[in-house]
Amino acid sequence: MSVVQFKSVTFSYSDSVVLQDATFFVESGDFVSIVGPNGGGKTTLLKLILGILEPNSGAVKLFNCDPKSTVSRVGYTPQQMSVDLKFPISTIDVVLMGCIRCGDFLSNLLSGYRYSKSDRIAAINALQKMKLENFAKTPFGNLSGGQRQRALIARAICGNPELLLLDEPTNNIDASSEKILCEILTELNKTMTIIMVSHDVRFVSQCVKNVICVNKTVATHQTSELNEKTLHQLYRHSGVRIVLHDHR
Repeated sequence: MSVVQFKSVTFSYSDSVVLQDATFFVESGDFVSIVGPNGGGKTTLLKLILGILEPNSGAVKLFNCDPKSTVSRVGYTPQQMSVDLKFPISTIDVVLMGCIRCGDFLSNLLSGYRYSKSDRIAAINALQKMKLENFAKTPFGNLSGGQRQRALIARAICGNPELLLLDEPTNNIDASSEKILCEILTELNKTMTIIMVSHDVRFVSQCVKNVICVNKTVATHQTSELNEKTLHQLYRHSGVRIVLHDHR
């Protein structure tokens, strides 16, 4: 089954065309990365999948339905979060926020929403999947950059989504954290479809099965097809080169 379907989708911000005639499909169980230059439309694709934006023309389907009607089946980690790291909140409290799914998040909190026993079990399970169970009571601000990123992904998977959307999950994390994240996402992919925006082609090639190249137009490739020619077409710059770090 196609989890995500884009059919001849065009989207513009005012007079600026961001996506033009985009057509692609993401199948159930796939692990896809969206790559492309800044301003090429990567984050816009995610917002269209989430139903935050609507196309000017064409159709977007999520689980063969309108995206807005299937939001409970999706986990999402945005590219940037404005977080006061001095705010006294524990890691498990951050993860538990992912259990609030119905209605407006702030309204639920103001109305006195209380987490259930099953919510707390789900949060602990999510932390275990992200290898953070020993940090449940640690203040969120005391975590390393890589650990905070994994905690936010734990929040996104707390509701056991069928589709996980990640926007630049490797931003500002070191190589060892990146390796751990790659291993965890590969394991998560056994139970859910993953779509990840990334600027890091090296990280992409380690983990994902297919790549969606976005620069106003869209082309889908297997990771083995990423070469200097495809990257030149994507980034439209003759200076693009692939650096091989493995001497073999």
